Amino acid sequence: MSAALDAVLEAAAGADVHARTGTVLRSSGEMAVVGGVNLRPQELVFVDDPAGRPLAGECAGLAGRTVHVAMLDRGTVAVGARVRAAGRQAAAPVGRALLGRVLDGLGRPLDGEGDLRGVRWTPIHAEPPHPLKREPISRALPSGVRAIDAFLTLGRGQRVGIFAGSGVGKSTLLGMLARGTAADVTVIALIGERGREVRDFIEHDLGREALARCVVVASTGDNPAAMRLAAARAATAIAEAYRSDGNDVLLLFDSLTRVAMAQREVGLAAGEPPTMRGYPPSVFSLLPHLMERAGPAAAGSVTAVYTVLVDGDDMDEPIADISRATLDGHVILRRQLASAGHYPPIDILGSVSRLMSRVASPAHTAAATHLRSLLAAYDDARDLVSIGAYVRGADLQVDRALDLLPAINHFLRQRPEEATPFEEAIARFLAVDPQSPADFQEVTLA
Repeated sequence: MSAALDAVLEAAAGADVHARTGTVLRSSGEMAVVGGVNLRPQELVFVDDPAGRPLAGECAGLAGRTVHVAMLDRGTVAVGARVRAAGRQAAAPVGRALLGRVLDGLGRPLDGEGDLRGVRWTPIHAEPPHPLKREPISRALPSGVRAIDAFLTLGRGQRVGIFAGSGVGKSTLLGMLARGTAADVTVIALIGERGREVRDFIEHDLGREALARCVVVASTGDNPAAMRLAAARAATAIAEAYRSDGNDVLLLFDSLTRVAMAQREVGLAAGEPPTMRGYPPSVFSLLPHLMERAGPAAAGSVTAVYTVLVDGDDMDEPIADISRATLDGHVILRRQLASAGHYPPIDILGSVSRLMSRVASPAHTAAATHLRSLLAAYDDARDLVSIGAYVRGADLQVDRALDLLPAINHFLRQRPEEATPFEEAIARFLAVDPQSPADFQEVTLA
């Protein structure tokens, strides 16, 4: 009897006896204006639909005595509907039980595999680690992709972007990274994808074997904009929780551009003024904050790979520009390479890893610099070579590039299902040009 009484008293102590409720005053699209209740920024609420079912929403802005609520669930929101404050922010589940599961932005299973058990919950809104408490990035992270390991070596805790137009191969490259990267846990965010593409990515690009080591958070393009934003934050929060347990986490995020578009919808509906390309100011504070949550911490790391969908292959459009300025490197995919059957279609000269020199050996770095210089020399003479106007002997670097180009392209091309161990990839890379001035000492993984 005493135990039962203690349980009742504990439940009563934690109960919200002063339930806060309000009423929908106006509703337009995915935004509702609510009165009669005080909400905290980003607080979770539930709005009753005409059948009495609760639809989740989030406080997106305050305007005098009214608040703007961005709907997370799709449904009918009628004027006069009751609004109940949850007293907390939206949360994401964390724990080993998540591996192999597919969730939505509120942590609800999408895979039909039953309820989550043995998990704890963490708010999806969080601050980045303190800048002076982050561990320096000093260890390489093998990716299994030869072009990246050789020319764009990643460090554990690095944040990089994959920049490409539509249909160039971003999802295929993400699948290669998910299967081949040496991380303890992989978290995959699929934001704004077509519904068909989510299952295609899981079954074809990722595969069931790799899924068992991953957590997938998905919010398709037909979901409300606020739900797409919640999924982006939830995936980041899950990665942060695994990091806090001391794990090296890989966060694959597709895509930052669709997150920006979702925030544009929410911001404009809440009354923000449009700025560049119609994006409100909140977009340009949201993206850096979201990306800064990844990276190393006092314990563990989150290596993040974000895709950026460049509009019309324009690398200088606002979202691509702010992403490139924030991230620690960028991988550019070229449509011309994809059209020529060169996969993955990575533009080596246009891509850069800002931390490669810290995590790669001197021999590896020297070889990468040498082969980059040869590729740059060939690129300068490409037009002359293509029309047969180049005469051998005019430039020794171009001559050497022409000799090595078949070997370089053979090394860079890789089948999607193929993953090359790091040591093997670097050994093959160093052997591409035996006459390189690099000191070919043994290269081992840090």
